[in-house]
Amino acid sequence: MMDTRWDLGESVRLIRNVRNDGTYPGLETGAPLVRRGSIGFVIDVGTFLQDQIIYSVNFLDEGKIVGCREEELIGAEEPWKPSLFEFSEKVRSTKGLSVGGVVLVPCGADGEVIKVIRDTPGVVVYHIHFGCLPGRVLQIPEDALEATEGGGYRGAK
Repeated sequence: MMDTRWDLGESVRLIRNVRNDGTYPGLETGAPLVRRGSIGFVIDVGTFLQDQIIYSVNFLDEGKIVGCREEELIGAEEPWKPSLFEFSEKVRSTKGLSVGGVVLVPCGADGEVIKVIRDTPGVVVYHIHFGCLPGRVLQIPEDALEATEGGGYRGAK
């Protein structure tokens, strides 16, 4: 068996929203299951395709037991900074964004979250790809972004 990071009974925090992949009964595929930031307890450990560790986590507040990959979890006591957006969510700039005094992204430009960076001092920042800037990714603070319509989960936790 592969080395596991958490043992049965350990408390973990989910760092990505989890949606139904079709294996959770009673809900449509794609339906939200558990929101990032939620804390649960490991109740079982298994593998998927013999190379991925899957933890069955009981999220008591949500009343759900969900299978989570190791990279979707951190220890419940590890530092956690809530974020409004996550990987692949669509966002819009709330101001013109410039580099070296040159505006590269106009206010209202649509983009996509490529990476969430929580370990910066003070605020969450994101790597964003804006459609108006092909081939470039910019690091943008959360307060310079807003959700576009139909953007999935909202609200930090």
